[in-house]
Amino acid sequence: MTNLDALADKQAITDLIYGYCRAVDRLDVPLGHSIWHEDGTADYGADFYQGLGSGVIDRICSDHLKMQSHSHQVTNILIELDGDRAGSEAYCTATLRMMRGDAHVQISVWTRYVDRWSRRDGRWGIDHRIAVRDFDEIREVQPLGRGGLGSRDAGDPSYAALALSI
Repeated sequence: MTNLDALADKQAITDLIYGYCRAVDRLDVPLGHSIWHEDGTADYGADFYQGLGSGVIDRICSDHLKMQSHSHQVTNILIELDGDRAGSEAYCTATLRMMRGDAHVQISVWTRYVDRWSRRDGRWGIDHRIAVRDFDEIREVQPLGRGGLGSRDAGDPSYAALALSI
C-alpha cells in the first residue's frame, strides 16, 4: 500500500465518522445506516443500546426528535490500517437541549467511538463500534434565542450547499 493509498483510506474513514455526526444531527437515518456494514454492530452500553448499527441510528434519531436541538463534534481521530481492515478511535462531544418541565436543560456527553472497520466491495464501513462514555453532565441553561436558519432534516441549508442527494 502506498502512502497515497493509506491517506485516501484514512480520509474515507474520517469522512464516515463525520457523516455519522451529520446523520444524527440532521436526523438523516439513511445516511446513518450507510456508515455501518449491513451486519455491523454497535455497543453503546447495556443501559442504552447493543445490537445492529442501523438500530442505534434508529434509536438515536428517535430520541433526538424529543429534543429541541443537538450538536455532535468529533475530534482526535486516530486510524490504524491493515489492508482492508482498520481500527479507529474518535473523541465526540455531544451537546443536547431539551425541556424538563418549564426549564431548558443542556446535556453534554463526552464519548470515544472505538471502531473496527472493513472495506467490502470497495466501500469502508463499521463492523463494530464501542461507544465509551467518559463523562457527562446535565444542567439548566438560559437560551439566548431560538437559533438561526438550521433544521434537523434535508431542509437544512447545508444540503443545498453540499449538493447531497441522499
